Amino acid sequence: MKLTTEKIKKIEKIPYKGYLYNLTTESGNLLANNILVKNSGGLGTPAHERLIPGFIHRSSGGVLYVDEIASLSPRSQQELLTAMQEKKYPITGQSERSSGSMTRSDPVPTDFILVASGNLETVKNMHPALRSRIRGYGYEVYMDHEMDDTPENHYKIAQFIAQEVKKDKKIPHFSKNAVIKIIEEARKRSTRAGKLTLRLRELGGLVRAAGDFAIAEKSKLVEPIHIEKAKRLARTLEQQIADKYIETKKEYQIIVTTGTLIGRVNGLAVIGTELSFSGIVLPIESEITPGGKKSEIIATGQLGKIAKEAVKNVSAIILKNFGEDIKEKYDIFVQFLQTADSGVEGDSASIAVATAIISALKDVPVRQDVAMTGSLSVRGEVLAIGGVTPKIEAAIEAGIKKVIIPQTNLKDVVLSPESKKKIEIIPVNTIQEVLKYALDWSGKKDLLKKLG
Repeated sequence: MKLTTEKIKKIEKIPYKGYLYNLTTESGNLLANNILVKNSGGLGTPAHERLIPGFIHRSSGGVLYVDEIASLSPRSQQELLTAMQEKKYPITGQSERSSGSMTRSDPVPTDFILVASGNLETVKNMHPALRSRIRGYGYEVYMDHEMDDTPENHYKIAQFIAQEVKKDKKIPHFSKNAVIKIIEEARKRSTRAGKLTLRLRELGGLVRAAGDFAIAEKSKLVEPIHIEKAKRLARTLEQQIADKYIETKKEYQIIVTTGTLIGRVNGLAVIGTELSFSGIVLPIESEITPGGKKSEIIATGQLGKIAKEAVKNVSAIILKNFGEDIKEKYDIFVQFLQTADSGVEGDSASIAVATAIISALKDVPVRQDVAMTGSLSVRGEVLAIGGVTPKIEAAIEAGIKKVIIPQTNLKDVVLSPESKKKIEIIPVNTIQEVLKYALDWSGKKDLLKKLG
């Protein structure tokens, strides 16, 4: 029996004599023993009220935010597209109100603004139609990874630290010097001069780890010493791998840091991902044999392409400075020692490859207390590279005394005063400068003059 409001009022006046009035009203509510129970799942309850609405339905009239949108299955992305286009979509599913059975409601409003995020890989994995909808009716924004190194942004970093402390609810606040230390770390992790990193998740981890050390030492404030301890303990997997790499290579004398050797160079590289990487020392060896028939280059892992590119460039440099066409007269062999599993990428080993080849070709030994990093142009110019600071830190960890870097990267170096005392940084502009510093020209002064 359907009851109007007027009938309900009349029923409420009937004295209770032990009978249970269990009736369904015209709105689908239940009247049980004179008690009105709203949305109780009576026969008149609309289908979508017997289901649990999804986020696209709850977001109607507002904003729907989807992180890592490409992780949605193609089917889910298609359904999301349909909901955006039609501005309504049925609820399908089951809940305690549907008695366990599958129920599909009439279309429910889904008029929302979509905000989605992801990385560059996300773009490749997005449903083409969904991305087309975003591009056609919305905006695509590439987020910055760093911000300007200004007093105003220093204050923002300090504000971020305070927010992390408040959110954690356990760690103490930071002293002024500790805040300055975190700002230095933000500057260092940006890898660019005049910039501060915006990878705040990693900075937040450092803040919490430093706070834990302060708690353990019962300090009222987090001090710079606690941040240093946190940096040593809370190292990323890439940094831990780099540590093990250097430790193992030094143990088996793969990395040599004293004396001189012909055709062997300590290059520098980074391992890891864009979000987190660490520097390593990359030993490179070269051997030159007469022939010019095989035109063969041996290089481990993915570094063969880098080696071939460097050989092409160094061929022009040798022809210009020494008057020899090495590709016609010699076979060139280049090996990156035990780096097949290190995940090294990029062309920053170019000047190291060129130095190793010229050393082997002209029988001039290379100083092993020197490491180097830099890209090489066909004209012999040393070009800028990324990750210069972690590369220098790797050289320091390995016990190397001098490091050669591109002149253009000098402004990007962010080292602590203690680290600066442990190594000499030599900025260069040309491969000729690299060879003058890296090779031992004793008894080869005539060749040195040819370099100009």
